[in-house]
Amino acid sequence: MPDSTDDRRDGPDPKRRITDLAALKVFTHPLRIELWRALNVVRTATASQLAEQVDEAVSLVSYHLRKMAEHGFIEEAAGESSDGRERWWRPSEENSFTFRTADFDGNPEGAAVAAAVLRQLLATRYARYTAYLDEAGSWPTAWSDAAFTSEFLSRLTSAELQQAEREFTDLAERWKEHGRQAEAAGNTEGREHVALHVYGFPFRP
Repeated sequence: MPDSTDDRRDGPDPKRRITDLAALKVFTHPLRIELWRALNVVRTATASQLAEQVDEAVSLVSYHLRKMAEHGFIEEAAGESSDGRERWWRPSEENSFTFRTADFDGNPEGAAVAAAVLRQLLATRYARYTAYLDEAGSWPTAWSDAAFTSEFLSRLTSAELQQAEREFTDLAERWKEHGRQAEAAGNTEGREHVALHVYGFPFRP
């Protein structure tokens, strides 16, 4: 089962495929997923700024940021600090990642970690969507009309499901690139951060 997590805003770049168990373990902690996503949205931030966003102690946030930096998920943002008293962080160049549970076949610990990370990612995505539902009434009508959720039930082979995943990914990439180019051209009016969540999996009734 693959999982792809992508909060890029600066144009297409290759996803980092995680095959190292120690690196994957970084995201077994839900706060690190939350911090990683927050940093990808704001692009550069200090531990103090991120701590305010996630409502945690600065010392705790600093610790988790250093752990993510150790494995190359984020890096110091040189030149951002005006006085050098606080470290600034930014996503690394490969600021999206993917992993496949098949990469950890035959490794019980690896399989357990991959499953744990999948569940953490699912939990944070669910939390983001339910947060939108809780505040949907405060969004303008145009946005509440545009937001959607869908489920399609099909009869497919595993190869066909993989092809569907590639086509969904290509579609999402085209819209992300469209938004990036529009912003680069100064067309920012009416734009918001938008989350697209896609799942495809077999089931038996």
